[in-house]
Amino acid sequence: MAKRKASARSTNNPFVGRWTYRSFNHIPDLETDYNELELARGILTINDFPLGSFSGRLSFSDTLQYELTGSSSFGNPFTIRFQGKGDAVGSKGHLYDYVGYLEPLWPNGVAQLPVIVGSVIRTLPHDKRPAGVVASWIAMKQL
Repeated sequence: MAKRKASARSTNNPFVGRWTYRSFNHIPDLETDYNELELARGILTINDFPLGSFSGRLSFSDTLQYELTGSSSFGNPFTIRFQGKGDAVGSKGHLYDYVGYLEPLWPNGVAQLPVIVGSVIRTLPHDKRPAGVVASWIAMKQL
């Protein structure tokens, strides 16, 4: 009997993978143009991690990237809490804290993709931007 070629390691962790990330300024005025609401967009890459931990990377450009480390909980809802530490030329000294919740799938949802929604706070000031600024974020899994 021929031996099967080993396949890539699979995981049941729903967070693992590549996600399209967008963050939004908190501007409640309904007349605000969408482009003014968007704060940033990038690629969120979440590594496979042991139960209770979290690791990944958030990349906005070659020079603006964050190493992500933190914790996870597979309760209701599934939750991730992590810190993003700048480790590229344009992000040295940057520090952000994130919390995110995996949206539940609808039983009769049509073409629904996995989505994480959450909040982020600038933990340390940088580039003349104050600490404490809060934004909302969403990440949609790339399939």
